[in-house]
Amino acid sequence: MNWTTPDPSMRCGHDDEHQTLPHPVTAKARNYRNGETPIHTHPRAQLIYAGSGVMRVETEAGCWVVPPVRGVWIPANTAHRVIMLGPVQMRTLYIRPDAAPNLPGHCCLLEVSPLLRALILALLEEPLAYDRDGRAGQIAALVLSELRFLKLPALHLPMPAEPRLRRLCETLTADPGHPATLETLAEQQATSSRTLARQFQRETGMSFRQWRQQARLVEALGHLAGGMPVALVAARLGYRNASAFTAMFRRTLGVEPRRYFSSPPEAEARP
Repeated sequence: MNWTTPDPSMRCGHDDEHQTLPHPVTAKARNYRNGETPIHTHPRAQLIYAGSGVMRVETEAGCWVVPPVRGVWIPANTAHRVIMLGPVQMRTLYIRPDAAPNLPGHCCLLEVSPLLRALILALLEEPLAYDRDGRAGQIAALVLSELRFLKLPALHLPMPAEPRLRRLCETLTADPGHPATLETLAEQQATSSRTLARQFQRETGMSFRQWRQQARLVEALGHLAGGMPVALVAARLGYRNASAFTAMFRRTLGVEPRRYFSSPPEAEARP
């Protein structure tokens, strides 16, 4: 994918009022049947959260699969796109950068607490240009406070910047179940496995084994979100059986595959 430096032509025009109001936080609800957004930026920081459904958020630095219990934090002016893995109720917070100076300066996955979910829904019930001294202003202040305490789950697939290694990683993400070993890949790259291992660690912060497991998990979440049976997902990703895949999934994410996407039902929010 050809990520470029954010410029005004990449700004998402339909969100202008959400970006230009003086309010520290604005909220937006939008429902999708499927599809994806173009690569774009926002002048405000953004928390993308699915009330229901599953999304895949991609930036130059990596990608994240986002079920209803999680959200992706995107700093202001970061180029990104969102792919809907089926019907999605997207709920977005746009946050003035100076209103949340202590939040991460990089994209990351966040656990969306029940309290934050309730606050997002409550803010959506208020007018967009809400009274900052009234109830909505207090809700917005609580949103900013709650954001500071959210946990960062481990699941993230970082992409290297070095062009040759990035092409290799893009090949692996296109076919995460490929059985190629580090030694085989090193031979294809006309280098040693030791050199390739060092490159993976330096560029992604992970070993090759860890990175490929993450790539398989990200791919698995997309398939599971679409209703694919666990046994078929395991086979596609190169696991010898569903039990081996389930054990890896539980060890990494703390729950079994079928429970990962469970979330409390969301009350109806205005579109």
